[in-house]
Amino acid sequence: MRVLAYEVRRLRSLRSTWLIVATVVVCNVATAAVLTVRLPGGPLSARDAVRAVTALVPLLPLPFAALGAGALGALSYGHEVRHPGLAASRVRLGRRLALVAAKLAVLTPVALLLAVLTLTLDALVVRIALPPEVTVGALADPALLRPELFAAAPPAALVHSLPAFAALVLLSGWAGLLITSVVRSAAAGVLLLAALPVLMAPAVGLALRQAGGGWPVWARELMPFRYGLERLDGLDLGSGLGVLHLGAPSGSPSAGAVALAGALAVPAVLLVLAGVLVQIRRRAL
Repeated sequence: MRVLAYEVRRLRSLRSTWLIVATVVVCNVATAAVLTVRLPGGPLSARDAVRAVTALVPLLPLPFAALGAGALGALSYGHEVRHPGLAASRVRLGRRLALVAAKLAVLTPVALLLAVLTLTLDALVVRIALPPEVTVGALADPALLRPELFAAAPPAALVHSLPAFAALVLLSGWAGLLITSVVRSAAAGVLLLAALPVLMAPAVGLALRQAGGGWPVWARELMPFRYGLERLDGLDLGSGLGVLHLGAPSGSPSAGAVALAGALAVPAVLLVLAGVLVQIRRRAL
């Protein structure tokens, strides 16, 4: 408990924490306003709705909130490296692992709150700035959600996309902390985090293609980011129902979920193992 209390005080007392949060909020609100004003007239598509509410910028590998959470995690560990509280000879392996675990535990609610805050503010901005010529379809039953319904039921798509966005923000925070624990540099940790979607794209794309059943299209609508799922080699991800059946006919959502989770879990497990092994070989954080 003392380690958790220490980490809460440290995170709360650093000016960089509040500066990162303020920067993320301002960038999200400004981006959401610009994307909403530039929406084309007619029915609002699911992808446009998700991009506006989550303030996705095509040139960035991750959303602002995910990058902000990753920066918080990277600085959380980098601060300990630059300002150690104990001499290296007194920081035993158990203490170091407990401190890293406490940082992950404290970062979890912070990242989730950051995701909820940005989504709430972005939704308000979209509601205010939505052009009158843009129409939003009625809320569909999420239980009936299928790939072909994404274009016709933006609210139902948002029900599934926003939790995925919150999970992405949380995972980015954890990844930023764990990567920094390996490289011992907050700047290098953030840069490697930004490169992670590009490095993981082949494995995720292969897993989704093997799952079949339209899962590549479903996942792209669920997480419409610039890198990763949009770079599936040899797969036409254009509009139209014909592309939704390129996968195996026997593919099922449960199989696709397992494939996607497995493709994302492997690098996460490797990152955790690398962090533990590095701590075993070191005498200090």
